[in-house]
Amino acid sequence: MRKADQLYINGEWTAPVDGTVQELTDPATGRCGGRVVLGGAGDVGRAVRAAREAFPAFGATSPAERIELLEAIGAEYARRAEDMAQAVTAELGSPISLSRSLHVPAAQRQFHHAAEALGRMDLVDRRGTTWVRREPIGVCALITPWNYPALQPAGKVASALAAGCTVVLKPAQAAPYSALLLAEILDAAGVPAGVFNLVLGRGSVVGDVLNAHEDVDMVSFTGSGPVSVGVSAAAAPTAKRVLTELGGKSPQIVLPDADLDIAVSTAVLYGLGNSGQTCGAASRTLVPRDRLGAFLDALTARIDGLRVGDPQAEDTFMGPVVSHGQWGTVQGYIHQGIDAGARLVTGGPGKPALPAPLEGGHFVRPTVFADVGNDMAIAREEIFGPVLSVIAYDSVEEALGMANDSPFGLCGYVTSSHPGRARAVAEQMRTGYVLINDADFDFNTPWGGYKQSGNGREWADFGIGEYLETKSIVGVTA
Repeated sequence: MRKADQLYINGEWTAPVDGTVQELTDPATGRCGGRVVLGGAGDVGRAVRAAREAFPAFGATSPAERIELLEAIGAEYARRAEDMAQAVTAELGSPISLSRSLHVPAAQRQFHHAAEALGRMDLVDRRGTTWVRREPIGVCALITPWNYPALQPAGKVASALAAGCTVVLKPAQAAPYSALLLAEILDAAGVPAGVFNLVLGRGSVVGDVLNAHEDVDMVSFTGSGPVSVGVSAAAAPTAKRVLTELGGKSPQIVLPDADLDIAVSTAVLYGLGNSGQTCGAASRTLVPRDRLGAFLDALTARIDGLRVGDPQAEDTFMGPVVSHGQWGTVQGYIHQGIDAGARLVTGGPGKPALPAPLEGGHFVRPTVFADVGNDMAIAREEIFGPVLSVIAYDSVEEALGMANDSPFGLCGYVTSSHPGRARAVAEQMRTGYVLINDADFDFNTPWGGYKQSGNGREWADFGIGEYLETKSIVGVTA
């Protein structure tokens, strides 16, 4: 049982002034796994005030000083890596092997990547007697989702601190354990009081107050499109900057010359990994019609060999989804696919057979649909679960048309044995990020989407740049 009864404000662990207690479910068992205290409007006020008071001094630090701080955070993060992996598995249900190999390293590296990127950036551009300076924007509200509870806060915090900003972090209500541990890491690494503040709470309370607060200069929000509309509306009266990373329905285009083993691996790793709870999940696979049968056979064989179950087992590939509510959402989409006439290839409604301790967990059967129309809900809407749609095509032009026929544009995948063809198709995809073949995900490159997948970019120098204002000083002679 995990318990947390304090928030982190102005460099101290402190009881909330108007908090409530929330019970959190263990995704693997469905039973209570922890209790945390949630803050309220008064706590947001304290946190924003602390960040505002800390900003002049921290914003005036040199890049060299901030690089040193970021490296210290990265080192402390490495020391607490196993603690963080256990926290992610406890709150998300991620297999411990995935928490150790993906969630935690990706988060830790954000601080090193930000330090390296800041070292390369020139924050003053001298144009004769005009100097163009890039300066920290101020106090930033960081609102993060539950599906990558270590990476998302780390990426936002690293970029904001690199820029010289002070922050208030509101993590997802469903996944607070890793954010609490992050506060401990930042404190141990020597982040000055007030520079980082953590307020747990409901989006409708803590988030709404942060979005509208006149002393918050910027909101960085990752989450759903409908919620982002409210974020932007609340921020509009104070004209604060709003950075958003929203949903996706990312296609994999399997070109006619593709290696089907690579195409299947992409669908499994990027479509079903993290239980499909990934904004950029490869949830649509577009396959040449004459290779459809071979692809489905290979995909089914691979899925049949996956272990679904106990997140603490080293050989588990897929754990549960995060909550009973999310389980119900995924089940609803599976039924929609069946009702719409898509062919169920493997998986389907209900839970996989599991031992008694896990029967109450939020497990979903890895599910594949074929004969999917690109206009079906399962092909157009973000499911956020382990459900793949396979769509046949007759020409590459048709495949590109279907890939781009989406309100989203976050991520895309291209599989081909010809590098030039793969790159040419990738350049035509209307997405902010494209992976070719079995390339490893690059967490040191800009991340963000086109269309309804958000605006702005995160990570590396592009991420730092989102937290900077631009000032022109004309007539500099000394």
